[in-house]
Amino acid sequence: MKPLQVLTWVGCCLVLIGATGCRGSDKPRVAFITNNPDPFWTIAEAGAKKAADESGVELLFRKTDPGTAAKQKEEIDAALNQGVKAMAVSVLDPKTQSGFLDEVAAKVPLICQDNDAPNTKRLAYIGTDNYAAGRAAGRLVKEALGEAGGTVVIFVGTLESLNARQRRQGVIDEIADRKAPADITEFTNAPDGEKFGNFTFYKETFVDQPEGSKRAKENAENALNRIPADTNLCMVGLYAYNPPAILSAASDLKDEARRKRIKIIGFDEHPKTLEGIRDGTVHATVVQDPFGFGYEAVKMMAALAKGDETVLPKDRIKFIPYRVIVKEAIDVKGEKRLGVEAFSRELNERLGK
Repeated sequence: MKPLQVLTWVGCCLVLIGATGCRGSDKPRVAFITNNPDPFWTIAEAGAKKAADESGVELLFRKTDPGTAAKQKEEIDAALNQGVKAMAVSVLDPKTQSGFLDEVAAKVPLICQDNDAPNTKRLAYIGTDNYAAGRAAGRLVKEALGEAGGTVVIFVGTLESLNARQRRQGVIDEIADRKAPADITEFTNAPDGEKFGNFTFYKETFVDQPEGSKRAKENAENALNRIPADTNLCMVGLYAYNPPAILSAASDLKDEARRKRIKIIGFDEHPKTLEGIRDGTVHATVVQDPFGFGYEAVKMMAALAKGDETVLPKDRIKFIPYRVIVKEAIDVKGEKRLGVEAFSRELNERLGK
């Protein structure tokens, strides 16, 4: 190739790199943007890659690290600059990000996955019914503490995200035995410190973002230091890394009798949470289906990128079912709970292990 031809080829690549990256591929490109870097998203990525292979699209999978709205905006802008034809975002703060998300929706088909922003121009939400899953966690709290009741402490990444607010509200409403808010996307958070019969919520909901797991352990340690040792205590972790952080803080206690009294209710399928269920240090966990999030989101984006809007659900909501994982499979009042070993085998198969 002559020098002038080389320069011309390089120049073309530089011009086109934002749209094609000199990939030599005519596959539509779609983007999946997370809200933090937690390993939870590795499972979602496996589902997303499977769907991308089946649907003939190129996948950009980006973990927002740290989990801040500013960093997420950077990831979204970078994806737009790379010529994506559709985007799925786990929104960090629906209220403050709504204007920006509407700008994104004006450029490419936008869906929300995992965490919704219902008051934006997003085309659909794919993920858990987080309020219902929170109520499932609330039922586990009542079961773990029994009729004697006790103190309930909630740990979560942030109370800016709608999914976190819905989970927390579900836990509280279930224990309070009250109905759901009239609008589960627009409601006032239940106050901390409420008492319902023999169950008392601690005076603070502990949040840890953007620091994440390190701050989560510090929060658990602070709770254990503040709450009297003889308290009948249930610690509820509503983000994937919260239960392992609680386990780590509890394991540092020198009082073995106290350690055994603490009940832990988890959310999601962190390996340490599953191990805690096996050895009895975690009562149970409510798991979402991140593989399903990734798979269904990419399938929908692939269709939208090709101009097919028939994939959109009528109410613009596609719930992916949650499940309750316990040590041994059991049916409790019509709620089928899956044993931890069977669930672990299923998860490993999905991850190709």
